Amino acid sequence: MSWDELYLETCCRSALHRLVLSGPTGRPVGPPPEGRMPDFRAPLKDRSCLVRLAGMGLARQRDDGRFEVTRDGEKRHEREILSMRRARRRRHG
Repeated sequence: MSWDELYLETCCRSALHRLVLSGPTGRPVGPPPEGRMPDFRAPLKDRSCLVRLAGMGLARQRDDGRFEVTRDGEKRHEREILSMRRARRRRHG
């Protein structure tokens, strides 16, 4: 991480990871339509993080209201989240 980058809270790092995992589908910002199974990922809970990520240029909100990761978000995910996973594997494996 560069000294001039904004710090990502744990909840926002998790939201960024879920955003990357959602792929082209993106992350919803509201509850599922009436009569459908509730979304176990609780999309409303990470809305503030998704908005913060968008403000940082790591995500964007599409015209359909869903959020998707930007290229900068993919880079940050690679550097902060995937690198931690690789480091843990090296220590334990």
